[in-house]
Amino acid sequence: MRFLIVLAHPLAGSFASSVATAATAALQKNGHSVDLLDLYGEDFDPCLSETERRGYFDVPYDASGVDDIVARLKAADGLILVFPQWWFNFPAILKGFFDRVFAPGIAFDHEQAGGRIIPRLTNIKLFWALTTTGSPWWVVKLYMGDPVRRLLKRGIAAFCSRDVQFRMISLHDMDRATSKQRTAHLAKIEKAIARI
Repeated sequence: MRFLIVLAHPLAGSFASSVATAATAALQKNGHSVDLLDLYGEDFDPCLSETERRGYFDVPYDASGVDDIVARLKAADGLILVFPQWWFNFPAILKGFFDRVFAPGIAFDHEQAGGRIIPRLTNIKLFWALTTTGSPWWVVKLYMGDPVRRLLKRGIAAFCSRDVQFRMISLHDMDRATSKQRTAHLAKIEKAIARI
């Protein structure tokens, strides 16, 4: 399989970067090919332009501002997002990636009668999120209702690709995680990827 790994963290030496490196190595060890898209490293502009928004319902939608990333997404069989959760949400650059790249004619089509959208990312068979949170698991899951997981699974994955295999692996309480816990988390990711 061919995987697109999307990394969304501004620091080159971050734990998210270590996660992306571990995921890449584990996938390649299993014979998969990997395309790493480092949103900060590639200077991705997350701002949906006025032109992009005005043309959102145009057929065809003009995605020329992100053509090369769209081509990389369409060439993938699997998508793995690597990012921290900040304020129980995506980093702004990742939200901008969804706004600009998961657009009409690319990730979905608008149904002509209106109302619902039709998935277009039929090439994506596996959609994983490898993430961290600063809060303990019970705050994320019980108090906040796991908003990022809901958005990814029920919204983005379900609306863009039918019968996609979704999985989210999170290291909670990242701000207090020890070196041993971080190492164990990387091993957990490598073990999960070995089953792909």
